[in-house]
Amino acid sequence: MADHATPNLPSRDFTATAAFYAALGFTESWRDAGWMILERGGLTLEFFPYPDLDPATSSFGCCLRLDDVSAFGAVIVAAGVPERTVGWPRFHRPKREAWGGLVGALIDPDGTLLRLVQEPD
Repeated sequence: MADHATPNLPSRDFTATAAFYAALGFTESWRDAGWMILERGGLTLEFFPYPDLDPATSSFGCCLRLDDVSAFGAVIVAAGVPERTVGWPRFHRPKREAWGGLVGALIDPDGTLLRLVQEPD
């Protein structure tokens, strides 16, 4: 197996988290009372229980490095995640950054920021 990393993110409720990410194409590959793993293609997200998390004060986040940020953004919009500047969940469409890459954002129902990053061509 090649070296890799998987973000460990909080979930107030595994069932709700799994349902949110399932709408984005993630499938559950592991769950017990203390851990859940979701996968979509080459992406793996691991979740730990954090029932008392306040999404408004969450500082959890990670980057998803994607081949096609716009295509994943279309999946997010089709799943009904609103485009807005406050609240959660929410989606921020990708924009071209000064360094040449496209960067968008997804904030999940637990307030976790997932930066959606596509390297420049």
